[in-house]
Amino acid sequence: MSKNFHIFGKGISFSISPTIHNAGFQHYGLPFTYTIHESDSIDGAASLIASDRFGGASITMPHKLQVHNFCNEQTETARLIGAINTLIVEGSGSDRIVTGDNTDWSGLYSIMAAHSTKTQNQPSTGLVIGAGGASRAALYALHKAGVKRIYLVNRTLATAKKVRDDFKTMFDIKVVPSLHDLPEKPEVVIGTVPAEMTTDDQFSSLFGGRGLCVDMSYKPRQTPLLAVAQQNQGWDTVTGVEVLLAQAFDQFLLWTGLEPPKNIMAEAIVVLDGERATMAKDGML
Repeated sequence: MSKNFHIFGKGISFSISPTIHNAGFQHYGLPFTYTIHESDSIDGAASLIASDRFGGASITMPHKLQVHNFCNEQTETARLIGAINTLIVEGSGSDRIVTGDNTDWSGLYSIMAAHSTKTQNQPSTGLVIGAGGASRAALYALHKAGVKRIYLVNRTLATAKKVRDDFKTMFDIKVVPSLHDLPEKPEVVIGTVPAEMTTDDQFSSLFGGRGLCVDMSYKPRQTPLLAVAQQNQGWDTVTGVEVLLAQAFDQFLLWTGLEPPKNIMAEAIVVLDGERATMAKDGML
């Protein structure tokens, strides 16, 4: 049976998620399509979720904290994190169940685990910048990766404290007013705020020693946070596209039960980038 998959969010007209997932579907010859659906509120996606052909969805800003209203169930992880980035559909008709899950954290976890294996180092200090839905997944991923001291910085202090309090029964988060107030240099830095809201100067005092810097924002691909990290020898950087792929691989497995064709899904982005670069050069973008 043909199924429709979507990404739900706002300001996502240039999302590369359709390119990633459609490449995977085509590889297996699945009768599935994945499209963008923009709306100011998750309520704008209600009819798509209710459709018999709805196969699942990726959820991005600003809907990660509200989409639970359309779920029959949530995984334990999604409940713990308090944010959903994946909808999974099982059954049909009266037996149909929509489950909310979170693969943002598992994608980040796999990236951190690979880095620790490569460097043979277990980081003990981590920092998350931002306090939205993606931030919650990043904090949980740091905890699951065994990072003992976790710091959180956000422009609005009250929002950061609310996130800290939501996790306090599981692990401790130290909220600091600004990056300049950090009591120590972190070994893992995860940025979760849109890159256009940041500047190089913000991160000038952040890096020391060695570590891993991940930016979940991928517009532009080279963000101010990554640029500053790369000026410090000993720091590995991971782009938002790599994070997007890591969590998309987990989504693909959840939706299809099939092993994601990782190289094919990643290559599809390279092809898309080339096409967009050509269109921009020709004045079509």
